[in-house]
Amino acid sequence: MDKLKLRLESLHERHIGLTQALSDTYYEAATVCLSRHHDSPVEIDIANGKATSTQVVEFQKPDRRTENAWANEIDTTESGAYGVCLAAVEVAEKLVAVRRAETLTGADWHVAPIGAEPEDLENCFRLEVSGVDGGGKSIVDARLRQKVEQTKRGSSNIPAIATVVGFKERIVSIKKVEGAE
Repeated sequence: MDKLKLRLESLHERHIGLTQALSDTYYEAATVCLSRHHDSPVEIDIANGKATSTQVVEFQKPDRRTENAWANEIDTTESGAYGVCLAAVEVAEKLVAVRRAETLTGADWHVAPIGAEPEDLENCFRLEVSGVDGGGKSIVDARLRQKVEQTKRGSSNIPAIATVVGFKERIVSIKKVEGAE
């Protein structure tokens, strides 16, 4: 059986809260982050509660110009994490980005079930996104705990999901947050 594919490219075609320019930016950053440690294709585990699925990510190796444009590791990891985590919640939770979250909500995005109207935040979740370039699973788990706490402190009563991608570790951890209000 063929492995499932995690599509990082063309997120804007599936996530109504993204423009093509933003989608292309996130894809480009993700390719830089992944290529620091891996060659394409690469398998990434998506850990969602007690379930884990393995997805294949295919990406074009960035050229020197792209690497130079993304030479700031912090900015690149953050932007790459947006792309990978949005793609991961799309496949794991059937949620897509509908709009950017406001400052102080404890999250980065509002995500909703595929096909939902973006104006109706009633069916939405706040999505907190983070990424780590290096380190193992313990680093990813520690960052996930931090992000869960961040969503709990946010000034919003919309339920939350925290996500962290570990680019070297090849994992995306997803956790629905209890008591986030």
